[in-house]
Amino acid sequence: MKLERASGILLHPTSLNGPYGIGEIGETAHRWVQFLAEAGQTVWQILPLGPTGYGNSPYQTASVFAGNPLLIDLKQLVFQGLLPESVLSDIPDFPQHQVDFGPVIEWKLPLLMDCWRHFKVVGSSEEKEAFRQFCNQHDALWLDEFAMFMAIKNDNGGGSWSDWPRELKLRQQKALGSAARRLRNEIDSYKFLQYLFFKQWAELKSYANQHGIKILGDIPIYVTYDSADVWANQHLFHLDDEGNPTVVAGVPPDYFSETGQLWGNPIYNWERMKEDGFRWWIDRVRITMETVDMVRFDHFRGFEAYWAVPFGSETAVHGEWLKGPNNHLFDAIFDELGELPIIAEDLGLITPEVEELRDRYEFPGMKILQFAFGGDVNDAFLPHNYTDQCVVYTGSHDNDTSVGWFNSAASHEKQFLLDYVGHVPGEVAWELIRLASSSVASLAIFPLQDVLGLGSEARMNLPGHASGHWAWRVVPGQLTENHSRKLKRMSEIFGRLPEKA
Repeated sequence: MKLERASGILLHPTSLNGPYGIGEIGETAHRWVQFLAEAGQTVWQILPLGPTGYGNSPYQTASVFAGNPLLIDLKQLVFQGLLPESVLSDIPDFPQHQVDFGPVIEWKLPLLMDCWRHFKVVGSSEEKEAFRQFCNQHDALWLDEFAMFMAIKNDNGGGSWSDWPRELKLRQQKALGSAARRLRNEIDSYKFLQYLFFKQWAELKSYANQHGIKILGDIPIYVTYDSADVWANQHLFHLDDEGNPTVVAGVPPDYFSETGQLWGNPIYNWERMKEDGFRWWIDRVRITMETVDMVRFDHFRGFEAYWAVPFGSETAVHGEWLKGPNNHLFDAIFDELGELPIIAEDLGLITPEVEELRDRYEFPGMKILQFAFGGDVNDAFLPHNYTDQCVVYTGSHDNDTSVGWFNSAASHEKQFLLDYVGHVPGEVAWELIRLASSSVASLAIFPLQDVLGLGSEARMNLPGHASGHWAWRVVPGQLTENHSRKLKRMSEIFGRLPEKA
């Protein structure tokens, strides 16, 4: 994929402002798109859109196919008659600067689940037909299993499917049929929420595209164990006869961690997946590409070789490298779906074999400026070492903000940055934005926290910590016309404005 010269902003929809405790994909998201267009940006990068579970991480979802219902815009539902108007005036006192996930879920999810009851009464025949067609399109691929999973999970107190009654855990057909009949209304409610999410998201994506904005999505390599993906496809993962993982994912010890990172995700049975031509992956990529314009493959190196840790290990130390699907997976995807705009997250321990896989398909890789200033002039993250077909970031969702990074950086890193830019950095985040913009990298992406010049208090995630993250939100009025002007001028100076501008 050849990238055009452009720039954009990284901001997950949960971080948008608004009165309902969490960012939504309605009016505030449309205003955000307007800001991007006015600021001369052409890419909006987001994190995975799936429904989150424990820890609220968008990388740990109940389904990689489904959308997060908490993002659904309530105003639209009131307008459609699916919720009473009183909902918009009887709002808990949510904090504006962060998502307090527990109270948001407790307040918003029951409202959303009640929409199905109203829809059966007030829904038009055209809307009911649209819902029927949505189910016909998605049921067999993922929607039936996802809705069943969520309904059974709720019926079992929200516990992991590994703790369900054995006949449901191991998907005995008689037990599944009985559960489907008993939980039919709740199953339909979950399906309807997915219909609402995808309808609103399609409207937002269309609006973004009309304003010259492409949405860059994210495909995590691994899925969550406690998910419909694993429960419904146990044969595609390394599980024992009782559905428990035999090995789990992570990364080995390195400079950043003496014990590595133990992610705990189940690992694919790649040989079994290969037998049906990687059907599950093809469907996953196709449905994702219906919701975004470009996509980042997270932990790309795991497709060449992955770190497998015995289940039950306390750390990732005692794992082993095993070979991944390599080009067989991507050949199968491209044979059916054609060439796709894919960016490879090629950070971490990257071997020549990983680089060969990336370059075989001309996937642009990633450069992180915060990694660049250790003192080695040949460091691949320094802008003078880039080629044009890469994506440069000031930092990612896993990094501290640029201000937070600089404040805690070693003295030699600070000095090298000073020497590199040729003066004492004033606003360090904007200094890095300028470096990224001026580089030969075709695409430059800036987390919104860096545009706003925020410190560590605005950090989105801290890898290795299971909870307490993903909560940052834009405060109303925080993003100003001055930010828009500065971004547009930066894009203008360094040739990143869209052609129409």
